[in-house]
Amino acid sequence: MKIAFTTCVQLGKSCIEAIYEIGGRIDLMITLPDGKAKSKSGRIYLDDLADRHHVPLLKTNHINDQAVLDAVREYEIDWLFIIGWSQIAGEKVLSSPKYGCIGMHPTLLPEGRGRAAIPWAILKGLKKTGVTMFKLDNGVDTGDIIGQEEIELDSRITAGELYEKVNGAHIELIRKYWEPIVNNTVRLRKQDHAAATEWPGRKPEDGEIRPEMTMEEAERLVRAVTRPYPGAFYDRGGEKMIIWKADVSREPAEGGIRLADGYLLPLEYEVCQENLNRQSALTKNF
Repeated sequence: MKIAFTTCVQLGKSCIEAIYEIGGRIDLMITLPDGKAKSKSGRIYLDDLADRHHVPLLKTNHINDQAVLDAVREYEIDWLFIIGWSQIAGEKVLSSPKYGCIGMHPTLLPEGRGRAAIPWAILKGLKKTGVTMFKLDNGVDTGDIIGQEEIELDSRITAGELYEKVNGAHIELIRKYWEPIVNNTVRLRKQDHAAATEWPGRKPEDGEIRPEMTMEEAERLVRAVTRPYPGAFYDRGGEKMIIWKADVSREPAEGGIRLADGYLLPLEYEVCQENLNRQSALTKNF
């Protein structure tokens, strides 16, 4: 069984490392060119990993480029993993490996199809989320399920902490389903499309803290978009305060941000004077 793996983020790299740890192997790695998506959350490079395991590495601007199709055919790939890759694979790519393409999504599908799964899980106050391994099809996160790993959430979890748990769930799914995949004994389960929900993408400007927010809403937003994401922010008289960690209080406090029912207390933040030609930042830790 010949396997190709496409990724440009840590979640995918962790999967590749797990494959080799359990005695598996990969026949082709695919990633972005070095200069592309440098600011992408979790962006990584596969050069050292590919060199270490003597695996050919293809760098491509888009998953649907002809170079990808040619490489899949040249190396006679049976399964193509596409993990942590924001571009949607077209029909030609999906049908180019012998058995198809495999992806992972950081929700318990069919819940939470779409983007920004980690921030949304926190913003929605979910008690649990997870990661789903599934066979890719022409839809967005609609393919048949191979397996799922659940993640329990507490009321104080941050995006960074959840990202680590999601990373661990990716590794567990690889360990659990690698043998069925390479032995062609994997069982697929249809999604319940009637129960599906879709979560929209998020932009950095969606992280703005507004005075009409409640303490719960503002504090959740800080936790949901903290590192490795762009961070929640507050417009402080022409200065942009990026808040990485915060607490709340019913009572006024020095440096607190007034909200609908209390105050947000920044604990770790940066102040950026955006009206200057040169941006300056002050990092605070308390």
